[in-house]
Amino acid sequence: MTSSKPTLPDITSEQIAQLTDSQNLAQPYPAPISKANFKGSSSDFQVDELLELALSGEGEHLWLLIKKTGMNTNFVAEQLAKWAKIPSRDVGYSGLKDRQAVTTQWFSLRIPKGQLPQTTFEDFINASALKSNADANKHSGTKAQESVEVLQQAWHSKKLNRGTHKTNRFAIRLTDIQLNSLVAQTTSQVDEVLTHIAKAGVPNYFGEQRFGRQGNNIATALEWFEHGTIHGRNPHPKKSRDLQSLLLSSARSAIFNQIVSARVEQGNWDTGLAGEVFNLNGSGSVFGTEAMDEELQQRLISGDIHPTAPLWGLKNDKVVGEAKALEDKIIAQNPILQRLAQGLENKDLKTMRRAVRLPVDDLQWSWIDEQTLLLKFSLPTGTFATSVLANLVADLTQ
Repeated sequence: MTSSKPTLPDITSEQIAQLTDSQNLAQPYPAPISKANFKGSSSDFQVDELLELALSGEGEHLWLLIKKTGMNTNFVAEQLAKWAKIPSRDVGYSGLKDRQAVTTQWFSLRIPKGQLPQTTFEDFINASALKSNADANKHSGTKAQESVEVLQQAWHSKKLNRGTHKTNRFAIRLTDIQLNSLVAQTTSQVDEVLTHIAKAGVPNYFGEQRFGRQGNNIATALEWFEHGTIHGRNPHPKKSRDLQSLLLSSARSAIFNQIVSARVEQGNWDTGLAGEVFNLNGSGSVFGTEAMDEELQQRLISGDIHPTAPLWGLKNDKVVGEAKALEDKIIAQNPILQRLAQGLENKDLKTMRRAVRLPVDDLQWSWIDEQTLLLKFSLPTGTFATSVLANLVADLTQ
């Protein structure tokens, strides 16, 4: 007999959906585009991993640069394991990539004897996996063009681990664009906003996909924190590790987004507060300060450092003064955030800091016509292209 999922009678699903709806997050200025479509097809959203690593050409790990369309990272990793007849744990990759996109990313396969299958991976996946995947899509009503191509391969002495690559390059096509007549009467005014984004960056929000449909990950995290169950069952110590990690990350992301949104509303998301903890651009290094001075202001303006907000946990002691008061206030005035924060502390997680401001590197754009805009830019891993798009488009559909 399956046990039912515990209810949270004092928190409604509507409240959770509101909390995790990215359209409710504050933006620095009104979006110049009222509505646009992206991901109309996989080719409208392209992501390339930029991996700065020299491969030795020797070793027991085969590294493959794979271009894939209509397939997510886990699916391809599973098929690589089947093709090479190795355990799934011996397949490595740096980051997860969307299914509804054209993406290039590296995978590694541990093949101790260096003996590759006689069939190429493209032939293997086209003969079996893509057909079964297409059948599944047919039954679910999903329409997705699917393909895979091995662009490069080389041997190396080490497995590819998570977070090895530091940057993703995006090429995004926005279609069916409708300008916000209150902000922009011509495309040149959209250009002005893009020029500003290239210089000033955007708020570093976590994407809505982090929270699941209608914020279900948050509801599940609260169930786990307060009842010890996940979907009404006691979680398996090993088999549920990935899910537990996702729930912890979702809870932290919800708190972070609300603190950033409050800072955007107050106009201090890209300026320093007394007691601020700063992040050194392009690194994981942080440092605290009790008071702002001219040197710190200039470093903020130049983009050398960024204000931070917490990925919540224990020992949030680097932040003090005005900055700490703001963070504590945001959590104290929202019952859901209070309970998420308490749950994270009960799991003995230590507080980490994440930059509030997201630089948008090498931003380029071109108008294909008055309703179609092609954007190209680079972002650090762990950040979201939708955070950039939210500063341009009020209503983004796909």
